[in-house]
Amino acid sequence: MTTITQYMESDHRRCDELFAAAERLVAAGEWSAAADAYAKFHGAIEHHFSMEEDELFPAFEDAMGSTMGPTQVMRMEHGQMRSLFERMRNALTAKEVEDYLGASDTLLILMQQHNMKEEQMLYPMSEQALAGSTDALLQRMQAID
Repeated sequence: MTTITQYMESDHRRCDELFAAAERLVAAGEWSAAADAYAKFHGAIEHHFSMEEDELFPAFEDAMGSTMGPTQVMRMEHGQMRSLFERMRNALTAKEVEDYLGASDTLLILMQQHNMKEEQMLYPMSEQALAGSTDALLQRMQAID
């Protein structure tokens, strides 16, 4: 049986690999390939956010009886990351290497801190709070387009 932590950590790694691929291509000035790689990264991370925002966070909040706390912080950080996605997309369109790499450096730090909080705190807390319903939750998360 896969745990929430295992499943989501694996998805974090997948997103990280796609992020790094796009960054390498931008740094090399391979704009067409970079645009494709960025689109794959952006799609993957928005999918990850959807699994959390549409399924995991609401289930956790229901179990805990509150929308305050760690899920509120994670949603705020998702918003911060989305503003960086926009900066990166604009830099990519304008073929501005330094702008893209500056935004991606900031995003990398934010993602690392965010992922650590989720992997070390939120996911284990979710597993405890949702014990007995994690299989159904993971199925709903996996069904998100």
